Amino acid sequence: MNIRRFSTSDASFDQDLKALLAFETAQDDTIDNVVADILRNVKTRGDAAVLEYTQRFDRLDAQSMAQLEIAEAELHAALDGLPAEQREALQQAAQRVRDYHEKQLMSSWTYTEADGTLLGQQVTALDRVGLYVPGGKAAYPSSVLMNAIPAKVAGVQELIMVVPTPGGEKNQLVLAAAAVCGVDRVFCIGGAQAVGALAYGTETVPQVDKIVGPGNAYVAAAKRRVFGVVGIDMVAGPSEILVICDGKTNPDWVAMDLFSQAEHDELAQAILLSPDAAFLDAVQASIERLVEEMPRKEIIRTSLQNRGALIKVNDLDQAAEIANYIAPEHLELSVDDPLTYSKKIRHAGAIFMGRDTCEALGDYCAGPNHVLPTSRTARFSSPLGVYDFQKRSSLIMVSSAGAQKLGRVAATLAYGEGLQAHARSAEFRLKG
Repeated sequence: MNIRRFSTSDASFDQDLKALLAFETAQDDTIDNVVADILRNVKTRGDAAVLEYTQRFDRLDAQSMAQLEIAEAELHAALDGLPAEQREALQQAAQRVRDYHEKQLMSSWTYTEADGTLLGQQVTALDRVGLYVPGGKAAYPSSVLMNAIPAKVAGVQELIMVVPTPGGEKNQLVLAAAAVCGVDRVFCIGGAQAVGALAYGTETVPQVDKIVGPGNAYVAAAKRRVFGVVGIDMVAGPSEILVICDGKTNPDWVAMDLFSQAEHDELAQAILLSPDAAFLDAVQASIERLVEEMPRKEIIRTSLQNRGALIKVNDLDQAAEIANYIAPEHLELSVDDPLTYSKKIRHAGAIFMGRDTCEALGDYCAGPNHVLPTSRTARFSSPLGVYDFQKRSSLIMVSSAGAQKLGRVAATLAYGEGLQAHARSAEFRLKG
């Protein structure tokens, strides 16, 4: 397999790394135009438009939105119908995700100044959230867990899930996950029309305050367009993994960890950094041997050949510097003392520490959220969490004594800005 090999000692390394990381994020004009029309139609015509698009794109002959809503009983029947091992795994994963996210809850607080003025912060949950889940043959119950559970932990009153069911094919694992998470309503709709229904509301689908969850290019374009009308989690790019290894880990393990992201799609990125050239050779040999066993080997090959790399670094300190530049979605630290080494990392969506901590555990059941910043956005953003479903209101209760002091300060600054009404409003409270 022709996977890139280069070294930090190469004169062209900086340029090579930038070229490797380059990803075209510009919106496709054709997709954007189609999405704009769909959203406009859904905003104007509501249920009727959603039904028409669902009939056309998902090949469903539903005549009313009521036929596209899944009853709670069907969700629980899906959960009860799973094989016992699968049901237990789903429930265990859900409990671990719930336990982790309960630690993220923000609290309200206040303090009172000497003159009696009270200041603080009041934390409240969003009222209603929309969760988009890919549907059809694809099964993403983990996506349901990672998006729904933090919303419920935050105290969101109503969680509306939309999931396309092309040809009427419902994924039982996804429905079972919705039951485990306590999703309130589920509609069999997808694409930009589902995003529009959640953002604007229809006669049947209630308007939400925020939309979360992954989708295809049309879903991503729709989320971009409705941002501002509602909140969104993020517009994610292709999946990424960066492995830093000191050369002491089984090369087969590292190769398979690279595969775990490369198998997502051809645009996924998998990179290995190591100061040990012989280890890079061993990993490359493992890649070439193990890829033949993979059902998605053609996707893995394309991903690794187009966007993957095995990079020789001078030492682990230099590897950390490069990792901070890349700011990867997933970062594995396969080194002797990963906890100490992790202190060198400033930018990463999730940090997997130690040789036994494969990224796949984080995807499903470790507990932390698997919705992570991609395309170097970990430089300024964070994983999805409870805090994405809570908001803060400032609390200000100025005492009569406080108004005398603050009023003069505010009036002085307001006059300086030429805003006389602001100044007079503060001065009216002054006593002398």
